Amino acid sequence: MENKEKILMQKYEVGRLLGQGSFAKVYHARNLKTGQSVAIKVFDKEMVVKVGMKKQLKREISVMRLVRHPNIVQLHEVLASKTKIYFAMEWVKGGELFNKVSRGRLREDEARKYFQQMIDALDHCHNQGVYHRDLKPENLLVDENGDLKVTDFGLSALVESRKNDGLLHTTCGTPAYVAPEVIKKKGYDGAKADIWSCGVILFVLMAGSLPFNDKNLMEMYKKIIKADFKFPQWFSFDVRRLVYRILDPNPTTRISIAKIVESRWFRKGYVHIEALRLPPLSPRNDEDISDVHASFASSSDSDSDGSPLSNTASLMSNKEERPMKLYPLNAFDLISLSSGFDLSGLFEDYQNERQFTRFITTKPPSTIVSILEEVAHLDGRFKVMKKNGVVRLEGYKTGIKEQLTVDAEIFEVTPSFHVVEVKKIAGNTLEYQQFRDQYLKPLSEMV
Repeated sequence: MENKEKILMQKYEVGRLLGQGSFAKVYHARNLKTGQSVAIKVFDKEMVVKVGMKKQLKREISVMRLVRHPNIVQLHEVLASKTKIYFAMEWVKGGELFNKVSRGRLREDEARKYFQQMIDALDHCHNQGVYHRDLKPENLLVDENGDLKVTDFGLSALVESRKNDGLLHTTCGTPAYVAPEVIKKKGYDGAKADIWSCGVILFVLMAGSLPFNDKNLMEMYKKIIKADFKFPQWFSFDVRRLVYRILDPNPTTRISIAKIVESRWFRKGYVHIEALRLPPLSPRNDEDISDVHASFASSSDSDSDGSPLSNTASLMSNKEERPMKLYPLNAFDLISLSSGFDLSGLFEDYQNERQFTRFITTKPPSTIVSILEEVAHLDGRFKVMKKNGVVRLEGYKTGIKEQLTVDAEIFEVTPSFHVVEVKKIAGNTLEYQQFRDQYLKPLSEMV
C-alpha cells in the first residue's frame, strides 16, 4: 500500500503486509480510535469484476456478518473506495494451523482441542444456514491463546443456494479434503460435505499426512470415493472409530455433528463454547453493504447455486476458428491444477515430471496445435491425430519397449489464457524425457 494510503478512511493506520493471494492483499492495521489491531484485506475492484468475483465477494461479506462465534474470524466492517474494497477483520496473531501440521503430527490432546473448536464453529455455521465448503488446515488459524479460528468463507454457500432437490450442485473445495458426493457431481448436502472435510483434517492433525493421497489426481479421487485409507498404528481405538464414521462415503449414513459431540473420544475435556451474543447482521439484508453494491452497479455477472467462480472459464470466442473441441476449466479444476492448493504436495512430491508436463500460454489454440503439428513434421517419427480436445502424437516406429505416444490437451481458462497438459500415454520414459527436453521446453517458452 502506498504511503499516501497509510491512513485508511481516517479510521485505520495501515502497517506491514501480512500476505498476498491472487486477488487480494492483507495488511496489519491499527484502529485509530481504539488502538485495536486488525487485518485489512484489500481487493482491487477492477480485478474482482474482471475475474467474475463480484457475487462471491458480496456473499462472503454477508456470510461473515452472519456467523458470529469465538472460533470464527470476525468481520468488523467493510469499506469501499472508487478502486478498492477493504475488509477490516479480526487479526489472528498465531498464524495458520497448516504451519503446525507441516512440522509434523500433533499430540492427541492438542488435535482433539482444535477438532472440538472446529466442530463448535461449524455447528454454528450450519445452524445459520451457512456451509463453508473449503475446510482445510490453511483456513484454520490459531490465535495467541492457542484457540482455533475458522476463516476464508470465499467458497461458502447459503441454504438458499440449494436447488429444488434440496442439494448443492457446484463442485468446489480442495481435492484432498473434498467429500465423495461432491466429486460425483450429482448434488450434495453442504453440511455432510463439511463434516467429511473435518474428518480429513482430524486425520491430518493426528497422522501428519493425508488419508487420501496419490500422485495421480484421478486415482486419489477413486480412493476418496471408496474411503480407501489406512490408520497409523498410534491411532487409539476411539479416534479410529470416530474417523471411520466421519469418513463414511455414504452421506446418508455419515455421522452428524450431534453424534460427533456425543462420541467418547470427542467429549474428553470438551468445553462447549457459545456463539457470540452479538446481533447478527443478516446476509439477506443488503443495506449493510449498500456501498459495495453501488460500487459494482455498472457490472453484471451470474452465478450457479451462488457458488464463487462457478464458471471461471467461458467458452472460446466465436470470432476465433475452433480447430478442436476445448474444455473450459471451472474453479474446482483450477484448484486441482494448483500445487499451492493441492495439499498432497505437503508430504511428498506430487508432480510426476518424468511423464507429465504442464505450461500456460496466451496464444490461441490454433497456434498451439500448429506448433505441435510442426514438431511432429520436423521429427518425422510422429503422426498427428486430433479428437475431443486432445492432440495425439503417435510414433511410427517402435522404441525400446513400445512406440512413444504423447497426448497434449488444451484447456481454456479465459478466451486469452490457456493451460496445456502433455502426458506420456505409451512408450519408454527415457524417450519421453528426451522428447520433453528437445521439444516441450522450447515449446513452452515459445507460447
